[in-house]
Formats: sequence, structure tokens, C-alpha cells
Amino acid sequence: MAFSLRINGMERTIVTAEPETTLLDYLRSLGLSGAKEGCAQGECGSCAVLSVEEGESGRSCLRALNSCLIPLPAAADREIYTVEALGRPGRLSLAQSCLVEAGACQCGYCMPGFVISLTAEQSRLGNRPLRPDALFGNLCRCGGYRPIRKAASRLEALRPNEPLALRLQRPPPPLRPLSPEEGRGRFFRPTSLEGCWELIRRYPEARWVSGSTDLAVDSNLRGRRPPVWISLEGIEEIRRFSDGEEWLEIGAGLSLQEIEERMAAHAPLPSALARWFVLFGSPLVRNRATLGGNLATASPVGDAAPLLLALDARLRLLSAEGSREVALSGFFSGNRRTALAPGELIASVRIPKPFPYQLRFFKIAKRPSNDIATVSLGMGLRLDASGRVESLRLALGGVSDRPIRLFAAESAMAGAPWNSESLRRAGELLRSDLAPISDLRGSAAYRLALVRRLLEKCLREEMEAAS
Repeated sequence: MAFSLRINGMERTIVTAEPETTLLDYLRSLGLSGAKEGCAQGECGSCAVLSVEEGESGRSCLRALNSCLIPLPAAADREIYTVEALGRPGRLSLAQSCLVEAGACQCGYCMPGFVISLTAEQSRLGNRPLRPDALFGNLCRCGGYRPIRKAASRLEALRPNEPLALRLQRPPPPLRPLSPEEGRGRFFRPTSLEGCWELIRRYPEARWVSGSTDLAVDSNLRGRRPPVWISLEGIEEIRRFSDGEEWLEIGAGLSLQEIEERMAAHAPLPSALARWFVLFGSPLVRNRATLGGNLATASPVGDAAPLLLALDARLRLLSAEGSREVALSGFFSGNRRTALAPGELIASVRIPKPFPYQLRFFKIAKRPSNDIATVSLGMGLRLDASGRVESLRLALGGVSDRPIRLFAAESAMAGAPWNSESLRRAGELLRSDLAPISDLRGSAAYRLALVRRLLEKCLREEMEAAS
């Protein structure tokens, strides 16, 4: 399976590579040791690299990625820059200079990752301020966060004559089909749906993969490796975004960062959607993770499902036999189990309009973001002119073996005034919908108490907004 990629401006040809070999492994084999393995699951940012990709308004940009979560074959045709390309002794890059001048450089293990994330921000700054969550995916094991924050505050956009800025004036490299020779590889990347159906017929045991932020963790830490990987990154049909009169339709193959950018260009959208992305994960994760992947893995603590359930979302599914549409509320059948038939994939998520009058999303976790939820709650509410509940959708993650809707509580609130007494009666019915789990993140009783408090918070915020 021969393929090529560009690393720090130099073309590299790889004759064969198995998907268990990560981009990080390959970089370090070349002596590019600035990227380091810290956690192998995308939580620390020590392995961060830059990729030239399409950004807002079709312009090229730099995306910071966790190289420990990218199978080496998935990097085929991409253009990657490591920290070694950003500066040299006596002539540091601006991000490196800011960190040095602020006294932020300590042991050096994690610092290259901070340089990468800051450089990615430089490529999008312009007249915009630094994103508050720009460094959420980077950990400093020495704990020197104050000088790092000071360094970030001094950051400026890339200067027009810098090599990276000049590179961004050209489009990113296109992704071509990747098909290993028989018996010499297990990673395929078709660029058409017909190619997908042909591959899944030949390899029914194969797994679809896109951003690989979940599958790569299983491979790195648990040794769970599919016999065949079929990448969906080159399928344009699942990367479309449309904001119509009846639906907001989001391609399942779009990364979370791409979705966030497209949503920002289609205002007005509920403010809860903007907050949702920050809670979803770090920019390093959002630059690779896809909405379809988050739903298809069917994790009971996935961040997409509760909010989308509250929006009454539907999924458009594709297979060689055709397409069908299912309600998200009927998609999850158990822990890591879904209604997907063999050989079927998620093409898009459809959110009906009008959006709820009030939309809320809360996530309770050990850390505010980039962490697994103990409990997450999504609420979609519409009141009539008299302040009574016209429609209500409540959804939870982290309390059961799957994301769930609270149908009994929703029914109890229908037509009732939106006040504490009605919500208390609905809360008494939670046991009808809930059989909370107990684990290391919290007991069943704790989870049930959290859900009740979150419902009270929804009421309080709505009353404050109306006053």
C-alpha cells in the first residue's frame, strides 16, 4: 500500500502501513521527537501537529490535531507540520517567542503541543480574539498555566510573509482513493458511495471510520482492532451542510469544528448550540471527531445525543439498498448498540424547524470540558401565550446504558404551567424513565439527584430569561 504525504514541506512515500501504526509513531521514527506520546487517547496534546485543511469560507487554515489518534494510512495525501518546522535557534516563531518571554517554558515535554495549538490559532486570528478554549486540549505537567496564559494573550496573527502564511494562500491537498494491494493492508479510503458499498460487500467484517477519535483509543489502549478499516473521509455526500426552511441538515462526515464554523455563518441559532461545542471536547478533538461517529459509537456518555434528542433530530441512513430515515429517539438499542443494519452508515442528521423556544444543554463532569459526562441533560421547550408547556423534550446521557428521552416526565408537563410545582410533579415520575447506573463517576442516587437539580436549573434560567 504505497502512499505519500508531506511533512514539513518534504514529500514522504510510505510503501506499506497498518492502521495500528499512528502518525505519531511515524513522525518519531523520522527523528521528529517534538511530538510525544503522553496519554495515547487525545487528552493531553503532547502529540499535537498541524494539518493544512479547508477552513471558514473555503480558505485554507491550520488545524491542530492529536497525531496519536490518526492511523498513519489516514494521513495519506495530507500536509503536516510539526513543531520542528516552526522555528529554529536564534529565530523562533511568534508563538515560541511569546512562551519564552512570558517564562512559560519549563521541562519541554508538553510545550511543543502548546506551540502547535497557538500557531493554529494564529492562522485564524485576523481581527478576532483568541478563543477562550484554544488550549483546552493541552496539559502542562509542570503546572505553569499562568505564564502560558500570559503568552497566549500576546499572540498575533501570522505575518503575511511567513512561510506558513504563504502556504495558506493555496488550497489544501485533495484526498485521493486509498486501496491497498490484496493482502498488504487493511485500511481503505474510497471517494464515492459506490466504492463504500463494494468494499463492505467484500469485507462484511469491516468497520467504518472517519475522525478515528474513538476507534484509535480502542486500538491504542485496549488492542481492539478491526480486521478492516474503511475510511469515510473522502465521501463528499456525507459532508454537506444545509440550512433550509424545514430542516437544518448536518452531514455526518463533517468534523465538529467544521459544523461549528458553518453554524456560526447561519445565524440565528440557539445559543446552547455554541456552548455545546465547548463542552464537547478540546479543539484538538473537535478538529477530527465527527457527528456521525459520535452517534454511531452509541456511547451512553456521548455528548451529541442528549442535545439532538431534545431537538427531535432524525438520522438519514444509507446503504447499498438505498436510504431510510429514523428518529434519533429510536436509534439507540443498548450500550454501544444501534439500529444500524450491517453495511449501513449515517449520512446526515436532520433537525426540524422551528427550533424550540428555549434550548438548554448541561454537562456535569469532573472537568468542565474534554471529559466524560457523569450526567448530561438536553431540554427543548416551547411555551404557549399563557406560559403553559406546548411541547417539551427532555433527554439524558450518562444515567443509563444508552442516551434516553424522559417520556413520562414530558407527558406529565404537557399543558401544565412552567413552574416549580409542575416540575416537582414531573420529577416524581423520573423513576418511570430512569434506572440510573452506579460507577466510579457517581452512584445511582447521586445521578438521580443531579437530574432533578438540572431540571430545576432549566426552570430557573427560563424564568430569569422571561423577567
